Amino acid sequence: MQECARIVDAFAAAGGNFIDTSNRYTDGASERIVGELVAADRARWVLSTKYALNTRPDDPNAGGSHRKNLVQALDASLRRLGTDYIDLYWIHVWDVLTPVEEVMRALDDAVRSGKVLYVGISDAPAWIVAQAVTLADERGWTRFSALQVPYALTARDVERELLPMAGALELTVTAWSPLGGGLLSGRYGSDRERPQDTRIATAPGYSDLMLTERKLAIADVVNRVAAQRGASSAQVAIAWLCSRRQHAPVIPIVGARRPEQLRDTLGALDVELTADELAALEQVSAIEPGFPSNFGGRALAYATRSIASSPTATSSGPTCLRHRARARGSGARTAPCPA
Repeated sequence: MQECARIVDAFAAAGGNFIDTSNRYTDGASERIVGELVAADRARWVLSTKYALNTRPDDPNAGGSHRKNLVQALDASLRRLGTDYIDLYWIHVWDVLTPVEEVMRALDDAVRSGKVLYVGISDAPAWIVAQAVTLADERGWTRFSALQVPYALTARDVERELLPMAGALELTVTAWSPLGGGLLSGRYGSDRERPQDTRIATAPGYSDLMLTERKLAIADVVNRVAAQRGASSAQVAIAWLCSRRQHAPVIPIVGARRPEQLRDTLGALDVELTADELAALEQVSAIEPGFPSNFGGRALAYATRSIASSPTATSSGPTCLRHRARARGSGARTAPCPA
């Protein structure tokens, strides 16, 4: 508890005010500790917690995002946190069995009751989030304000659909595991002895998932950039994440076991990566955009040059398929496509 207090004090001294937890972290103990540590100045802190993961394996109603679990989970979190409201209440993971209408109406009721100020969603498909926000907007209910996803140099797949969606729907993004589960902390690299006291080393099957050739290559570049500029690897990894604002604001969720570790991570705020450094990190970590991003739909829709030969094409100017279709149907010659 004393070490936790030192970490929170260091965070507050640096200007931090947002703490993220869950009713499942350490079986609720995390909420109790957080509540005690911020009680003296509760109004200063933005507290967020989550529900939906099952808290009693023998009770099917103790999990899920349905109304019954929301009501009981919210009241239990308020008791453990020692507060009468939660600033940001997350759905921890999407429940495929509960209708989206029930979820959004139940969350809106929680906001209207004063127990919750804002709501967010974590670890859900883009189409679900978009459906939920659209439904809430249409019916005048409280919409999601934020999206929580895993995002790091070693995990960029959220850039395909989730981040563009967040930007379009004006959702702030909070990124969990911004150091790739510890891989980008500076302790790992293809040229470094692997530590034995980390989650990567101790969690069953985790090392096989994390210590791939691609991910170690990313760690190598992070370590090299850090060494060249006199920063820590964690600072470089977090600085890269903070630079990723093309779609929506991104807030890294950082964790620490010691105040010194937290202070080092927060030093990322003073690191502004150069264009060359960003290019090196981009090259080693880039992902395939996948369909439909790589389909070239815009070029196909607004092409001003012919993309297929046709006996109806003329040499009077560039043509497009829309005009060719009309020409084939009417027998007329293909008209130039307007520039």
